Amino acid sequence: MNRAFIVAIREVRTYLQDKADLAFSLLLPIVIFALMYFAFGGESLFHGTVHVVNEDEGGAYSAVFLEQLEAIDVLDVELLAAEDADAKLEDSDLLMVIYIPEDFSENLASGEPAQLLFKQRGNGGDEGQIVASLVYGVAEQMNQEFQVYSEVNSALAEYDIPRERINIVTQNYLDQERASPVIGVNEQTVGSSPDPVNLFLPGVVTMFVLFAITLSARAIVEERRKGTLERLLTTRLSVGQLFMGKFLANVSRGFVQTLILLILAYIVFQIFTPLTFIECLVIALIFAAAASALGMVIAAVARSEDGATWIAVFFTMVMVMLGGTFFEIGEGSALYTISQFSINTYANSAFKTIISEGGSLANLGLELGVMAGVAVVGLVLSRILFKVMPGGK
Repeated sequence: MNRAFIVAIREVRTYLQDKADLAFSLLLPIVIFALMYFAFGGESLFHGTVHVVNEDEGGAYSAVFLEQLEAIDVLDVELLAAEDADAKLEDSDLLMVIYIPEDFSENLASGEPAQLLFKQRGNGGDEGQIVASLVYGVAEQMNQEFQVYSEVNSALAEYDIPRERINIVTQNYLDQERASPVIGVNEQTVGSSPDPVNLFLPGVVTMFVLFAITLSARAIVEERRKGTLERLLTTRLSVGQLFMGKFLANVSRGFVQTLILLILAYIVFQIFTPLTFIECLVIALIFAAAASALGMVIAAVARSEDGATWIAVFFTMVMVMLGGTFFEIGEGSALYTISQFSINTYANSAFKTIISEGGSLANLGLELGVMAGVAVVGLVLSRILFKVMPGGK
């Protein structure tokens, strides 16, 4: 067994010294994951821009209105001149603009109603409709506050209390209510986290590990064709030791690749605790063993380097598509049933249980059992195929 480990160590050293192989195995999945993260990541909340023409410059209430708009986290306020806004609306560069009339503050100060003007093309677009609803909310809040001022002043009119004093006290109570509302809203996410890291990391890791390991079958086929394996057998290595050494080399290669990717995810995204990181490494080791066994089967049946490559590519793509790598497969569907034959299904499920759902290895009996079974069956089957295929030993 020591000789098998020596073969495996030699193979891993060769892998780590091959810059092109390392770039494919490590840099490519990192780049793919980064592209997916920036394409689908970021904030899940809406974020829009409200375009405002303020013709009531210097008005106290227009300033309050703009301050309340700017206080909304998902809104950016952009002020425009009336001429620019009209031109952009005419050219369809903007779909909606809010105009604050020049008598806005004056009317409100005198107790008269004031009107905001919404100019839009068509329905204002989806973003415009959301922005409009937020602006309506701010306007309604100001309207309610004015009603409170009016009611309080009317109720205290018979008392000798200065109006300014009443307004100051009323404003203080309104500020307290905004800071600590009587009715609050708590958000709770139901189901899996929409975080793109949790969604895409398991799939990217398993896809490239499976592809890299199964593609290593090409190297074994090439060594067999060139007679390298036969020359190794002239040493004190037995066929079984050489076979096990190749298997362990592939396992080590897949595990090292996963280890580096998980360490980067640990450092950059901080999604692991020390315990969950170790649990993910256990999953990675078992998955690497299963993928390595499948790679050995491909090496046993392929008759040429190109044949091994195409089998590896086809096999990986099928496993990735059926494994729910980048999309959820609904239970009860025909595709869900077929997906149970993909090793990626169990690897992705295991990683997601640890990373996203707060589970542990104790919850992964089925997933770990299937992957370990594939490793054992694949290893035995590949050894038999190496013997029975032409030129086998």
